[in-house]
Amino acid sequence: MIIRLCTLLTAATLAYAQIPQVETYHRPAPTGEVRVHYPEPRHGLAYATPATTWDEGHPLGNGITGALVWGGGRPLRISIDRADLWDLRKVPEFEGPGYKFSVMKRWHTEGRVQDLLRVYEDPYRRPAPTRIPAGRIELDYPEAAAFRDSSLSLANALSTTNWTNAARAEILVHAVEPVGLARFTGPPPAIRLIAPPFSGKVGEAASGKIDAGDLAQLGYPAPVTSAGPSWQAYSQQGAEGFHFAVYVESRPAGRDRTLMAWSIASSFEGPDPLSIARTRVQSALQSGWERMLISHSAWWRAFWERSSLRVPDPVIERQWYLDTYKWGAAARRAAPPITLQAVWTADNGKLPPWKGDYHHDLNTQLSYWPAYSGNRLDDALGYLDWLWKTRDTAFAWTREFFELPGLNVPMTADLNGRQIGGWRQYTHSATTSAWLAHHFYLHWRYSRDRDFLQSRAYPYLRDVAVFLDAFTAVKDAAGKRTHPLSSSPEINDNRPSAWFDSVTNYDLALDRWVFEKAAELAAALGLPEEERHWRGVLSQFPDFALAGDGGLLVAPAYPLAASHRHFSHLMAVHPLGLIDWAQGDASQHTIRASLDELDRKGTDLWCGYSYSWLGSMRARARDGAGAARALEIFATAFTLRNSFHVNGDQSGKGYSKFTYRPFTLEGNFAMPAALQEMLLQSHTGRIVLFPAVPDSWKNVEFRTLRAEGAFLLSARRSNGRVTRVEITAEKGGALRLASPKDGSLIELALRAGEQRVLTF
Repeated sequence: MIIRLCTLLTAATLAYAQIPQVETYHRPAPTGEVRVHYPEPRHGLAYATPATTWDEGHPLGNGITGALVWGGGRPLRISIDRADLWDLRKVPEFEGPGYKFSVMKRWHTEGRVQDLLRVYEDPYRRPAPTRIPAGRIELDYPEAAAFRDSSLSLANALSTTNWTNAARAEILVHAVEPVGLARFTGPPPAIRLIAPPFSGKVGEAASGKIDAGDLAQLGYPAPVTSAGPSWQAYSQQGAEGFHFAVYVESRPAGRDRTLMAWSIASSFEGPDPLSIARTRVQSALQSGWERMLISHSAWWRAFWERSSLRVPDPVIERQWYLDTYKWGAAARRAAPPITLQAVWTADNGKLPPWKGDYHHDLNTQLSYWPAYSGNRLDDALGYLDWLWKTRDTAFAWTREFFELPGLNVPMTADLNGRQIGGWRQYTHSATTSAWLAHHFYLHWRYSRDRDFLQSRAYPYLRDVAVFLDAFTAVKDAAGKRTHPLSSSPEINDNRPSAWFDSVTNYDLALDRWVFEKAAELAAALGLPEEERHWRGVLSQFPDFALAGDGGLLVAPAYPLAASHRHFSHLMAVHPLGLIDWAQGDASQHTIRASLDELDRKGTDLWCGYSYSWLGSMRARARDGAGAARALEIFATAFTLRNSFHVNGDQSGKGYSKFTYRPFTLEGNFAMPAALQEMLLQSHTGRIVLFPAVPDSWKNVEFRTLRAEGAFLLSARRSNGRVTRVEITAEKGGALRLASPKDGSLIELALRAGEQRVLTF
């Protein structure tokens, strides 16, 4: 049945014409179970002209192996990638005895800006450490074959390209196995494996800000190539003993068909990556296309069954499916966590934008937002596992740089979690680990996994609290805890004024959140002395700095000076929820005033992720129309035709003065999180259905979104009224639901595994 489904989906995808602009296409049935909504052809990609650049290719991936399919056939290109391909050279400036917070603070006080730049920021302008690409496979078709169309089915992650002579290429990266496969129908193409130009000529100098320049700067030797009648391979030596290999093989697969497979292996897997890659490819070829497609499609079918939705805005609905698909292709527990570009490193002879690293001043955090209410906790554990695995590196950095106990994390990090530098105020922020701890907390709240609470969530949060307890021991003139130096990403960029003498609302929000939640988790574990200690520390922090109109400032007496891409000063509103709509008039006033201030400053200096993050903030403010507008602008102005978020405004409509196109993923992944916030909120301990949908969205439904407390909910809104709610209690416990009829509290005591259906 799965093979038949895939065939039907592919055929339907090719018939894709235009997204409907009317509501009737998705209108849910007024009665009956809320069903799973698998992606339809209109949600996927359909090209009438070939993609001519790598960043518009069809994205394929399984968390560890990735590919981008682009081009028209002369050649058709498959840009290939693997998540653990890294140049992990250390930064020598960060190894010396003078690399200390106390020295950094003294230099700032003395105005030694050039010394600060030399030690903290110049290293980031060097090519290494960095993510590195794996190369590409080129498929050359004869001149008689003219490109006809191409498509990407989200339902089973299959890229299909058709030519006018009836030739076809079907390409996938297997959902589980670290291999890619292609089936060619008709005359087979000539296959060429191309290594990245690591040993080529260095071109023009890089800007040192976004583009780190040519790959050849890394200084690697030329790859060692090998080939046989039906296979090609190369081995590439990297830095400090690291090496990787790519192997490609093809063979006939029946009448008029050819099967090709490829794999990338790294020295992290064993001393002979080429042998590992060859074994994988030959096993895949032996299994054959149909068998591999069945297991691949089954994984994706199960992925879409975890959650789905229908909303009456076709642009927003489609973007949710596209971005949720990319999340499924990029996030797996057994793989490294999502970097700036995940498994789609740039294929242009250059190092990836911002080195393709781990940015913890919003990029990794936003990338994992959709996992919680989106009911995709298992795959998100790859992020938390990596943060846990690299704790020893973080402990050592905290001890050596800050000279304090506890846990902090470098804001820009390599695969091993080591500091790699950049703007000093953020790469060396004291609260980076606090924002990361938020994800441990969210996993506990949404899973109610008590083992995770005891072994991971509280220990991580406790260690962060130990550090911040020591770091904030200094008191301000009013006797309140503060920071020796404070910042608010990325206010004032990397100018000296980006450091504040008084604590910013960004740092304060994370400080207050850490101690509040450390106390909460200590209480949940029956640790009263630790709970009392953390609550005592919390009581020593000041209140948030507010403007005369009640809105949040950047810092005391420091309003947001101009349009700014990063809403760091509003962390207390979202994602931390310290100031929440449900708290009543005073908090609502602060939220409204803060969002009004964003409106007054305008969007000139916003990136795409600003709009997707704004969607969640508008949803928390119960502003459905504003949230929907933000997500529509994101989808139509800040993404390429393959849906990749490229930071700058591509529409020409003036939504931002940033019009560049460096591709990063955090905007893509914050988008589905925002739509889910519009449909379901549970962060206050009370579940609210459809809290922020526009009045015009009369017919909406979602299937198995996850609420805090480990409750799975499906709900339907028909003709403007909630008519059906389906509840599954994964762990059991007290469910508190705001009645869709009048907002009164509905309380249900549910056993583990118990299901309830409420109709209205």
